[in-house]
Amino acid sequence: MADCCNEKACEIEALRNRQSATLKIVLGINAVMFGIELTAGLLASSVSLVADSLDMLGDALVYGFSLYVVTRSARMKAISALFKGSIMAVFGLFVLGQAIYKIIVPEVPLFEAIGAIGLLALAANSLCLVLLWRHRTDDINMNSVWLCSRNDIFANLSVLLAAFGVWLTGSGWPDIVVGLALAALFLRSALFVLRAATTELRATNA
Repeated sequence: MADCCNEKACEIEALRNRQSATLKIVLGINAVMFGIELTAGLLASSVSLVADSLDMLGDALVYGFSLYVVTRSARMKAISALFKGSIMAVFGLFVLGQAIYKIIVPEVPLFEAIGAIGLLALAANSLCLVLLWRHRTDDINMNSVWLCSRNDIFANLSVLLAAFGVWLTGSGWPDIVVGLALAALFLRSALFVLRAATTELRATNA
């Protein structure tokens, strides 16, 4: 029985090490892309790029916190998920505010910058999604991380759609619409993660 328990402990430790290594890589990718996208978004006057950059920053914070709780208890992982859900909600509301501002003070963004940076972000997030795929069912901590990464792919595709729309119409409205859609996505995901985390916390307190 002792050997069996030791073997199980080794398996758990190996899993945690794999999770930590993966989280460090995706954290680095998202931190770098946040800087690139935010700079490009501000220079190009693009709501969708700024929104996507904030998503990258949120993910970097999420991955960092997830890395911290990899070896912690189920309760700490549920608290981490609550933190992630709160980040999603805050960024969703911020992007909503940015979109409303652009409606009041309209400006046509640079579609070339939106498209180029959007493609780069899509490549980066696709790599993150591949890396996180095998960990998506490990626990609530890694599941919420994978969910963030999956949402990023939809966000990147939306940014590319915004670039095409701005090019086609010569208007900033496609960029604003995508910004609003991303805000809705952030808020919806936040609600999902917060509900799951609340359920997990109740289970750990039972």
